[in-house]
Amino acid sequence: MTKLLSCRYSMDTNRMEARFEDGTSLSIDCIAIEDEYGNTPAQRAKLDWLLYNKPLEYAQLVLGGAIEHYLSLGRDHGRLED
Repeated sequence: MTKLLSCRYSMDTNRMEARFEDGTSLSIDCIAIEDEYGNTPAQRAKLDWLLYNKPLEYAQLVLGGAIEHYLSLGRDHGRLED
């Protein structure tokens, strides 16, 4: 895959649309990600925070297979950003 350029989250479909440098696009089913990796309320909260505040990083972690590692880290993100 080429470089990930942008991501756009749609609340209507609960999907992340990722666009790559070579013009390809990919749709990430966020419900499936939560079902697979959000085993606790804290993990689901981390996924939601990442989705709404850092969508590009969310897509990179999912596509790179590092979302489980990210969720295992004991980070506290604090309050939501404006």
